[in-house]
Amino acid sequence: MYKKVLLSIIFSFLFGVSWSQNDSIHTLKLLFAGDIMGHDSQIKSAEIELNKSYDYSSCFEYIAPVLKDADLTIGNLELTFPGKPPYTGYPLFKSPEDLALALRHAGFNFLATANNHSNDGGLIGVTNTVETLDEYGFYHTGTFKNAEEREAYYPLIVYKGNFKLAFLNYTYDTNGVPTRFPTIVNEIKEELIEADMAVARDLQPDAIIVIMHWGEEYQLTESKKQRDLAQKLANWGADLIIGAHPHVVQPIKNVTTLRADSTEKIVPVAYSLGNFISGQVKVNTDGGLMVEIILKKNTIDNSLQIKTPQYIPVWRWREKTKDGKTNYRVIPISAYEEDATSIGMNATDHTAMLRYVRAVRKNLENSEASEKKISLQPATSNE
Repeated sequence: MYKKVLLSIIFSFLFGVSWSQNDSIHTLKLLFAGDIMGHDSQIKSAEIELNKSYDYSSCFEYIAPVLKDADLTIGNLELTFPGKPPYTGYPLFKSPEDLALALRHAGFNFLATANNHSNDGGLIGVTNTVETLDEYGFYHTGTFKNAEEREAYYPLIVYKGNFKLAFLNYTYDTNGVPTRFPTIVNEIKEELIEADMAVARDLQPDAIIVIMHWGEEYQLTESKKQRDLAQKLANWGADLIIGAHPHVVQPIKNVTTLRADSTEKIVPVAYSLGNFISGQVKVNTDGGLMVEIILKKNTIDNSLQIKTPQYIPVWRWREKTKDGKTNYRVIPISAYEEDATSIGMNATDHTAMLRYVRAVRKNLENSEASEKKISLQPATSNE
């Protein structure tokens, strides 16, 4: 054994090739999901005992294998956890903490919290949401209990394997609901973002990932304002930009910027992932995308490659059971596109799902991404 090691070292010295070169290449799979909403109908569906216990596990039964397959699974939490009833949907999203538990069990380990509903639960809504996510072991960023917490944990640095990632998160507004002292909600203020990005760069992560709550609701294409800000984020050092808020899917495109050494850098931008799960019924709001990003790092020269994004269309299925109950479920469409009878989906719902995914694919025809097909073992219906 010692002879083999000695020969490897000699070979490396003579020929300039590391005997452990294969060990220098590392990959990390990131998975981003869209808006996680909590409408009144969803709260009612999960209710076991009024104001006491709720079960959201069935919502994620069919998507959990996909969520758990990633190294880091990230969602946009567009609601608050006030810690006590009343629990309400639109316009003030206040959900039971049982939802946080279900999300964690399903495979989410990171939630972004800066959005236009961050202040829906008032001061306690912000603080208890942060504390709940801490309790269940989530990475999270975007809202903070106080300035000291933001100073200590922002930008958020996440270590995964051989990767060091910086995450930033901002929202365009809080629906006019003021942020109560001492809590903080990150809002889109360019001077603030530029300064935060400088701090992120100084921390020398492998990648800077920015999650933006922006754009115009229900618009299938990004606005000029989104494009302009995406370009600025790229210029300030972003390596990947993920968008939320419109509640519908918008294109995935690239912006180009220059590195410090004047080489060109391509930055993928997913302008809006649409809804992951919600009670919305407007056209095009009954689903969204998950976007898979593979990072590839060479630990010899610390170079990083971001592979072309892949998207996974998902559909919110409002399953009607025989006892008249409505179950809200997230369906990875391609896994059940040909046949959804294994999960008890009827022909009417299956047709609606196919209609939705055709529209999504058409909207993404010119996107800088490809679709990833999902193949899962047939699930057993709980109907």
